[in-house]
Amino acid sequence: MDRAVNNEIPPGTLAIDTRTGRLGQVMDHHAGYVQLRPPRGGIEWNCPPDKARPVRPGPERGEHREQREHRERPA
Repeated sequence: MDRAVNNEIPPGTLAIDTRTGRLGQVMDHHAGYVQLRPPRGGIEWNCPPDKARPVRPGPERGEHREQREHRERPA
């Protein structure tokens, strides 16, 4: 089925898990969940599709605003 028709975020897209604010790359869709992985690698987690929001490129060389904010957060 066409992903645009069923509103799935395509694999490879950066998305925010709105429950936690975590940034992840969409790896797949499985068992009704979006599978996200941290952009720099790590353990995937499941996110309900209604809680995953794709991020849009920002003005700085296509960098995603949420990715920039995530990087700039204090540890």
